[in-house]
Amino acid sequence: MGAGELAQPANAATVVEDPEHGEGAAITLSGRVSVARAHKPVAPDNPFTPVQLARLDEALTLSSRSTGLWFSVYLGDLGQDTRAAAEDVHAASGERAARSVLIAVSPGQRQVEVITGSEAARRMSDRGCKLAVMSMVASFKEGDLIGGLVDGLRILNDQAGPRH
Repeated sequence: MGAGELAQPANAATVVEDPEHGEGAAITLSGRVSVARAHKPVAPDNPFTPVQLARLDEALTLSSRSTGLWFSVYLGDLGQDTRAAAEDVHAASGERAARSVLIAVSPGQRQVEVITGSEAARRMSDRGCKLAVMSMVASFKEGDLIGGLVDGLRILNDQAGPRH
């Protein structure tokens, strides 16, 4: 052993650059390959926590039950023509479209659209829908997406009135 060299213990592993396992692989004395890798947390696909989702689900359920209308929320990009895209999402509700209300929010575009079916529109004024949008936008500006959606649903629920 030369000057500056350290003695390697008899039970030490040999660190290797293994093409199959990459950097950080070591071959132990038993021949087993041990690999260390950095843990990279995966960002969640959902912008909401489970508690927030439960809060939104409760608001949607209560609004639908009390009014007899079908409320839904769309969150995502709405493309160039946000109104047309929101109307397409609303139309996809099929038979329920006449008595459904869609709140479509595109945070990246800073757009909110409220689409009402024919039956829902008879029970909700344009002014009432605008009030709901203004309330939601105020919350969204404060960074409270769930609070804005829940408040908007409450206002729309009040506008529609009780089930007939």
